[in-house]
Amino acid sequence: MENKLEIRNFNFFYGDFQALIDLNMPIHENQITALIGPSGCGKSTFLRALNRMNDTISYARAEGEVLLDGSNIYEEDVDVVELRQRIGMVFQRPNPFPQSIYNNVAFGPRILGLTKNGNLDEMVEESLRGAALWNEVHNRLDDDALSLNPGQQQRLCIARAIAVKPEVILMDEPCSALDPMATLAVEELMRQLAQDYTIVIVTHNMQQASRASDWTGFFWLGRLIEFSDTLELFTNPQEELTESYITGRQG
Repeated sequence: MENKLEIRNFNFFYGDFQALIDLNMPIHENQITALIGPSGCGKSTFLRALNRMNDTISYARAEGEVLLDGSNIYEEDVDVVELRQRIGMVFQRPNPFPQSIYNNVAFGPRILGLTKNGNLDEMVEESLRGAALWNEVHNRLDDDALSLNPGQQQRLCIARAIAVKPEVILMDEPCSALDPMATLAVEELMRQLAQDYTIVIVTHNMQQASRASDWTGFFWLGRLIEFSDTLELFTNPQEELTESYITGRQG
Protein backbone atom coordinates (compact mmCIF):
# COMPACT_ATOMS: atom_id res chain seq x y z
CA MET A 1 0.00 0.00 0.00
CA GLU A 2 1.42 3.36 -1.09
CA ASN A 3 1.72 6.31 1.28
CA LYS A 4 0.44 9.54 -0.25
CA LEU A 5 1.63 11.51 2.77
CA GLU A 6 4.10 10.59 5.46
CA ILE A 7 4.49 12.58 8.65
CA ARG A 8 7.90 12.37 10.31
CA ASN A 9 8.89 13.78 13.70
CA PHE A 10 6.43 16.62 13.24
CA ASN A 11 5.96 19.30 15.90
CA PHE A 12 3.85 22.43 15.75
CA PHE A 13 3.88 25.51 17.95
CA TYR A 14 1.65 28.53 18.55
CA GLY A 15 4.22 30.85 20.06
CA ASP A 16 5.53 29.02 23.14
CA PHE A 17 2.66 26.54 23.20
CA GLN A 18 3.36 23.19 21.55
CA ALA A 19 0.13 22.01 19.93
CA LEU A 20 1.51 18.90 18.19
CA ILE A 21 4.22 16.69 19.66
CA ASP A 22 6.50 14.37 17.69
CA LEU A 23 3.95 12.99 15.26
CA ASN A 24 4.80 10.07 13.01
CA MET A 25 2.14 8.50 10.79
CA PRO A 26 1.34 7.52 7.20
CA ILE A 27 -1.62 8.68 5.12
CA HIS A 28 -2.36 5.87 2.68
CA GLU A 29 -3.21 6.66 -0.93
CA ASN A 30 -6.87 6.32 -2.03
CA GLN A 31 -7.93 5.55 1.52
CA ILE A 32 -9.96 7.48 4.09
CA THR A 33 -8.11 8.35 7.29
CA ALA A 34 -10.15 9.61 10.25
CA LEU A 35 -8.66 11.69 13.06
CA ILE A 36 -10.47 11.39 16.38
CA GLY A 37 -9.92 12.78 19.86
CA PRO A 38 -11.40 15.36 22.26
CA SER A 39 -11.71 19.05 21.43
CA GLY A 40 -8.43 20.91 21.66
CA CYS A 41 -6.24 17.83 21.15
CA GLY A 42 -4.67 19.12 17.91
CA LYS A 43 -6.68 17.34 15.21
CA SER A 44 -7.67 20.45 13.25
CA THR A 45 -4.23 22.01 13.71
CA PHE A 46 -2.73 18.85 12.25
CA LEU A 47 -5.20 18.83 9.36
CA ARG A 48 -4.36 22.44 8.47
CA ALA A 49 -0.66 21.62 8.73
CA LEU A 50 -1.05 19.15 5.87
CA ASN A 51 -1.50 21.97 3.35
CA ARG A 52 0.19 24.74 5.34
CA MET A 53 -2.96 26.70 6.05
CA ASN A 54 -1.42 27.54 9.44
CA ASP A 55 1.16 29.65 7.57
CA THR A 56 -1.28 32.56 7.82
CA ILE A 57 -0.72 32.65 11.62
CA SER A 58 2.33 34.81 12.21
CA TYR A 59 3.33 33.29 15.57
CA ALA A 60 2.94 29.65 14.45
CA ARG A 61 5.84 27.45 13.36
CA ALA A 62 6.41 23.85 12.36
CA GLU A 63 9.30 21.44 12.84
CA GLY A 64 9.82 18.08 11.17
CA GLU A 65 8.57 16.80 7.84
CA VAL A 66 5.32 16.26 5.98
CA LEU A 67 6.19 14.30 2.86
CA LEU A 68 3.85 14.47 -0.15
CA ASP A 69 4.90 11.80 -2.65
CA GLY A 70 8.27 11.79 -0.91
CA SER A 71 8.91 15.57 -0.94
CA ASN A 72 8.75 17.72 2.20
CA ILE A 73 6.01 20.35 1.86
CA TYR A 74 7.80 22.51 4.46
CA GLU A 75 10.88 23.15 2.32
CA GLU A 76 11.39 26.87 1.71
CA ASP A 77 11.04 26.62 -2.08
CA VAL A 78 7.60 24.95 -2.00
CA ASP A 79 4.93 26.86 -3.94
CA VAL A 80 2.13 27.03 -1.37
CA VAL A 81 -0.52 27.91 -3.97
CA GLU A 82 0.38 24.80 -5.95
CA LEU A 83 0.44 22.78 -2.72
CA ARG A 84 -3.11 23.86 -1.86
CA GLN A 85 -4.22 22.89 -5.34
CA ARG A 86 -2.84 19.41 -4.74
CA ILE A 87 -4.23 19.22 -1.18
CA GLY A 88 -7.73 20.72 -1.01
CA MET A 89 -9.83 21.57 2.05
CA VAL A 90 -13.51 21.25 2.99
CA PHE A 91 -14.45 23.11 6.15
CA GLN A 92 -16.68 22.37 9.12
CA ARG A 93 -19.59 24.51 8.01
CA PRO A 94 -20.62 24.81 4.37
CA ASN A 95 -19.10 28.03 3.03
CA PRO A 96 -20.30 28.54 -0.54
CA PHE A 97 -19.51 31.90 -2.09
CA PRO A 98 -22.51 34.27 -2.36
CA GLN A 99 -22.77 33.76 -6.10
CA SER A 100 -24.21 31.22 -8.50
CA ILE A 101 -23.81 27.46 -8.15
CA TYR A 102 -21.90 27.46 -11.46
CA ASN A 103 -19.50 30.22 -10.42
CA ASN A 104 -18.75 28.51 -7.11
CA VAL A 105 -17.44 25.45 -8.92
CA ALA A 106 -15.77 27.45 -11.71
CA PHE A 107 -13.92 29.73 -9.29
CA GLY A 108 -10.83 27.58 -8.73
CA PRO A 109 -10.26 26.55 -12.36
CA ARG A 110 -10.57 30.20 -13.43
CA ILE A 111 -8.16 31.50 -10.78
CA LEU A 112 -5.59 28.80 -11.48
CA GLY A 113 -5.88 29.09 -15.26
CA LEU A 114 -7.05 25.51 -15.68
CA THR A 115 -9.60 26.55 -18.30
CA LYS A 116 -6.91 27.07 -20.94
CA ASN A 117 -6.79 23.37 -21.70
CA GLY A 118 -10.41 22.45 -21.09
CA ASN A 119 -14.04 23.37 -21.40
CA LEU A 120 -15.24 25.12 -18.23
CA ASP A 121 -18.79 23.83 -18.60
CA GLU A 122 -17.47 20.29 -18.73
CA MET A 123 -15.28 20.91 -15.67
CA VAL A 124 -18.25 22.22 -13.70
CA GLU A 125 -20.45 19.30 -14.69
CA GLU A 126 -17.74 16.75 -13.94
CA SER A 127 -17.13 18.26 -10.50
CA LEU A 128 -20.82 18.42 -9.64
CA ARG A 129 -21.24 14.81 -10.77
CA GLY A 130 -18.22 13.87 -8.68
CA ALA A 131 -19.88 15.47 -5.67
CA ALA A 132 -23.19 13.65 -6.39
CA LEU A 133 -24.95 16.98 -6.88
CA TRP A 134 -25.40 17.31 -10.66
CA ASN A 135 -28.82 15.65 -10.85
CA GLU A 136 -30.17 18.03 -8.20
CA VAL A 137 -28.85 21.30 -9.63
CA HIS A 138 -28.17 20.84 -13.36
CA ASN A 139 -31.23 22.92 -14.32
CA ARG A 140 -30.53 25.71 -11.83
CA LEU A 141 -26.80 26.43 -12.18
CA ASP A 142 -27.45 30.18 -12.24
CA ASP A 143 -29.26 30.10 -8.88
CA ASP A 144 -27.60 31.55 -5.79
CA ALA A 145 -25.57 28.84 -4.06
CA LEU A 146 -26.98 30.04 -0.73
CA SER A 147 -30.44 28.86 -1.86
CA LEU A 148 -29.27 25.25 -1.49
CA ASN A 149 -29.98 23.33 1.71
CA PRO A 150 -27.02 22.73 4.07
CA GLY A 151 -26.33 19.21 2.80
CA GLN A 152 -26.32 20.42 -0.79
CA GLN A 153 -24.12 23.37 0.15
CA GLN A 154 -21.54 21.03 1.68
CA ARG A 155 -21.54 18.84 -1.43
CA LEU A 156 -21.15 22.02 -3.50
CA CYS A 157 -18.08 22.88 -1.42
CA ILE A 158 -16.74 19.39 -2.15
CA ALA A 159 -17.42 19.98 -5.86
CA ARG A 160 -15.53 23.28 -5.61
CA ALA A 161 -12.62 21.46 -3.95
CA ILE A 162 -12.35 18.71 -6.57
CA ALA A 163 -12.76 21.14 -9.50
CA VAL A 164 -9.05 22.00 -9.31
CA LYS A 165 -8.06 18.30 -9.51
CA PRO A 166 -6.48 17.83 -6.09
CA GLU A 167 -4.78 14.63 -5.02
CA VAL A 168 -5.74 14.86 -1.34
CA ILE A 169 -8.95 16.21 0.22
CA LEU A 170 -8.89 17.38 3.84
CA MET A 171 -12.27 17.53 5.62
CA ASP A 172 -12.61 19.28 8.98
CA GLU A 173 -15.78 17.91 10.61
CA PRO A 174 -17.67 18.22 7.31
CA CYS A 175 -20.91 16.78 8.72
CA SER A 176 -21.11 18.56 12.08
CA ALA A 177 -23.68 21.07 10.79
CA LEU A 178 -25.74 18.50 8.85
CA ASP A 179 -28.75 16.36 9.71
CA PRO A 180 -28.40 12.54 9.79
CA MET A 181 -29.62 12.01 6.21
CA ALA A 182 -27.26 14.63 4.79
CA THR A 183 -24.46 13.16 6.91
CA LEU A 184 -24.98 9.71 5.41
CA ALA A 185 -25.03 11.24 1.92
CA VAL A 186 -21.65 12.91 2.52
CA GLU A 187 -20.22 9.69 3.98
CA GLU A 188 -21.37 7.75 0.91
CA LEU A 189 -19.84 10.44 -1.29
CA MET A 190 -16.54 10.15 0.59
CA ARG A 191 -16.46 6.44 -0.19
CA GLN A 192 -16.94 7.18 -3.88
CA LEU A 193 -14.32 9.94 -3.87
CA ALA A 194 -11.73 7.67 -2.24
CA GLN A 195 -11.49 5.78 -5.51
CA ASP A 196 -9.77 8.85 -7.00
CA TYR A 197 -8.58 10.88 -4.00
CA THR A 198 -6.83 10.42 -0.68
CA ILE A 199 -9.09 11.71 2.10
CA VAL A 200 -8.31 12.84 5.65
CA ILE A 201 -11.27 13.67 7.88
CA VAL A 202 -11.47 15.14 11.39
CA THR A 203 -14.57 13.96 13.24
CA HIS A 204 -15.95 13.89 16.78
CA ASN A 205 -18.46 11.26 15.71
CA MET A 206 -17.14 7.81 16.67
CA GLN A 207 -19.82 6.10 14.57
CA GLN A 208 -18.84 8.16 11.55
CA ALA A 209 -15.16 7.31 11.97
CA SER A 210 -15.95 3.60 12.28
CA ARG A 211 -18.37 3.65 9.31
CA ALA A 212 -16.58 5.86 6.86
CA SER A 213 -12.82 5.43 7.31
CA ASP A 214 -10.20 2.82 6.49
CA TRP A 215 -7.65 4.07 9.02
CA THR A 216 -8.02 5.98 12.29
CA GLY A 217 -5.61 8.07 14.32
CA PHE A 218 -6.45 8.90 17.94
CA PHE A 219 -5.08 12.22 19.21
CA TRP A 220 -4.75 13.23 22.85
CA LEU A 221 -3.16 16.48 24.07
CA GLY A 222 -1.21 16.98 20.84
CA ARG A 223 0.11 13.44 20.65
CA LEU A 224 -0.86 10.58 18.36
CA ILE A 225 -1.74 7.86 20.86
CA GLU A 226 -2.66 5.17 18.37
CA PHE A 227 -2.92 4.74 14.61
CA SER A 228 -4.41 1.63 13.13
CA ASP A 229 -6.77 0.01 10.68
CA THR A 230 -10.18 1.41 11.71
CA LEU A 231 -11.83 -1.92 12.46
CA GLU A 232 -8.83 -2.96 14.54
CA LEU A 233 -8.72 0.30 16.48
CA PHE A 234 -12.41 0.20 17.38
CA THR A 235 -12.60 -3.51 18.19
CA ASN A 236 -9.16 -4.22 19.60
CA PRO A 237 -7.39 -0.98 20.64
CA GLN A 238 -3.82 -1.46 21.79
CA GLU A 239 -3.74 1.50 24.18
CA GLU A 240 -5.86 1.76 27.35
CA LEU A 241 -6.44 5.46 26.71
CA THR A 242 -7.83 4.69 23.24
CA GLU A 243 -10.28 2.18 24.69
CA SER A 244 -11.36 4.62 27.39
CA TYR A 245 -12.02 7.32 24.81
CA ILE A 246 -13.94 5.27 22.23
CA THR A 247 -16.11 3.71 24.93
CA GLY A 248 -16.90 7.13 26.43
CA ARG A 249 -15.19 6.58 29.76
CA GLN A 250 -12.74 9.42 29.13
CA GLY A 251 -12.68 12.55 27.00
